[in-house]
Amino acid sequence: MNTNIRDRYLSIGEYNMISVDWSAGAVNPNYVAARNAVGPAGAAVASFIGQLVAAGASVDNMYVIGFSLGAHVAGNAGKGQNGHVNTVIALDPAGPLFSLGQPDAVSPADGRYVEMIMTNGGLLGSSTPMGQATFTPNGGRTQPGCGTDIAGGCAHGRAPAYYAESITSSVPFRATRCAGIQEVVEGNCTPSGADATMGGEPSNYGRGVSGVYFLTTNDAAPFARG
Repeated sequence: MNTNIRDRYLSIGEYNMISVDWSAGAVNPNYVAARNAVGPAGAAVASFIGQLVAAGASVDNMYVIGFSLGAHVAGNAGKGQNGHVNTVIALDPAGPLFSLGQPDAVSPADGRYVEMIMTNGGLLGSSTPMGQATFTPNGGRTQPGCGTDIAGGCAHGRAPAYYAESITSSVPFRATRCAGIQEVVEGNCTPSGADATMGGEPSNYGRGVSGVYFLTTNDAAPFARG
């Protein structure tokens, strides 16, 4: 569990934080096996959500948050609830062996609002927008302060770091809406529609936030520039 995200939420209010230990599937030297475990893991989470709803909880108040392979688990949990959970946050969803439209890949239909934060697209993370809104900090592929980062681990890990900061930061991660992902790749984002804030609490659900967004960050925490 990302304790930074948990602690940030608990520092600002009364939240029920539920962590999912799916290490039996995720921690596997065989990446193909780990990749194929996201569907069953997500289905188990969806079943648990169903039990909570049966006990009186409401999906209107639920976020499902996941990082890397866990982002696809979060998407599958949303699928299992027919896309009715309030928000799915997909933090740099794993890219290898995933593509938009695959039955077990996170998708825009997995929640009432689905936000993707892309930080290492094309290497460890997906380079394809998979959320209703996809935020691409610093272009979504490499991240400042990560040095050469040949394996991509630093940039990949920035997605949960940015999101955790956004929960409590008084400085927002303001982002410009671009015409599409290709403009971001080319480093030529033409403003197209209203700006939006990446992450944050509450989420962007109900605010009409959709499309691809570009923003820059600082190279060390605090990352947000406003």
